[in-house]
Amino acid sequence: MSTIDIRHAHPLTDERARDAIAEVARKLQERFDVSARWEGDNLHFARPGVDGVIELLPGAVRVKAELGFLLSAMKGTVESEIRRVLSEKLG
Repeated sequence: MSTIDIRHAHPLTDERARDAIAEVARKLQERFDVSARWEGDNLHFARPGVDGVIELLPGAVRVKAELGFLLSAMKGTVESEIRRVLSEKLG
């Protein structure tokens, strides 16, 4: 298993950040068949080979994910894509 742990600061209000993360979750569901559910300010996502959470923090989000064996080999690519999407959606 391989772990991804990214913290990304943003200038958005909590409500706008939550909306942006919800949009990211919709795209993950469409593109990668990821299941997602909110628990308070945490968006949990999962599918075979990945299990993670996006935490909404004051002025930031934190993405933590555990990658299974197959995705571990692509950790750098997955991490880069997460960073790109966070920058695009949250600034």
